[in-house]
Amino acid sequence: MSSSQLSHLQKALDRRKENGTFRSLRSKSEGIDFYSNDYLGLSGNKEFQQKILQEITNNPALLSGSTGSRLISGNSFVATETEEYIARQHQYASALLFPSGYNANLALFSTLPGRNDTIIVDEQIHRSVHDACTLSHAKKIKFKHNNLKDLEEKLERQGRGCYIGIESLYSMEGDFAPIEEIAELAYRYDAHLIVDEAHAFGVFGYGLVAKYQLQDKIFATVITYGKALGAHGAAILTSHLVRDYLINFASPFIYTTSAQDVQWMSIKTGYDFLKIHPQLPEKLKHNINFLRTQGLKTPSSEDSPIQAILIPDNQQLKALQQTLSEKGILTYAIYSPTVKEGTERLRICLHSFNTGEEIMELVRTIKEAIYM
Repeated sequence: MSSSQLSHLQKALDRRKENGTFRSLRSKSEGIDFYSNDYLGLSGNKEFQQKILQEITNNPALLSGSTGSRLISGNSFVATETEEYIARQHQYASALLFPSGYNANLALFSTLPGRNDTIIVDEQIHRSVHDACTLSHAKKIKFKHNNLKDLEEKLERQGRGCYIGIESLYSMEGDFAPIEEIAELAYRYDAHLIVDEAHAFGVFGYGLVAKYQLQDKIFATVITYGKALGAHGAAILTSHLVRDYLINFASPFIYTTSAQDVQWMSIKTGYDFLKIHPQLPEKLKHNINFLRTQGLKTPSSEDSPIQAILIPDNQQLKALQQTLSEKGILTYAIYSPTVKEGTERLRICLHSFNTGEEIMELVRTIKEAIYM
């Protein structure tokens, strides 16, 4: 690489450092967790860990590498059985597993829309969808966040052949999509609706598509397992036809070595664990309600495990996060360009394992820093 190219890279990093948005990897911090996506605490749940360990003890081959993509040597009985199980649980015709939610979205949005199609995405949809649209031959346009009128206007202008991409629960704002109304618009304009349930699955049963029984109105649903399930990976829920098409044409599926069977086994075990522990989402709901009674100003939905505190002053936001960190309270500050300039925020994630005392200490610290 030439010196001019290296200089370009260095200048870009220097700009990040100057405006306070430079990212670096750090060791996992010890403290009160208000920043992870481990909403139900399953990643550290000893009983859940023991169930997975017992499965591995009974079948150590689960730990072996898959040896290739699923189209060559990487397919297994465990993967196929898990897909069939997931499809039944969600009342879909079929499921297709992926190593991550990013890969699942990349496969869907880069493969299905054709050159003459249009992808209409909520302006706050996950970056994985935007990256996938870049790989697609289709045209991408955005509609205003959760704005049904704007979405309908764009559907009217584009005509048929549209795909709509939304999240059921948005990770930056902590608010819900009007999913039933969007599904109705998609049906009316003969559009294909794709829903990412990353932050809703587990917190709200099997997600909002299942809650509102919209399976017949949703073209494809993405379920991810690295959040409330405390595992890893994702599944696309869809028809047999779309599943077959993805297996044949989706590069992120075709050219990726399959995950180990222990990953697929952990997902199936997680579903079973959720069934016998309904108190976990109930405890989370209690904690969300408790925080919402404490008088913090937030644009987030009242039932959301993600509560955003808008602080459009970078220095004030940095100072607040530092104060919280010094007290052992772990939160995540989000700066532009991850969110729009002027909408920087402190992102609070609530969990089933947070105590009332921890929540009160969080609230006191925030109020002292920004309201006093």
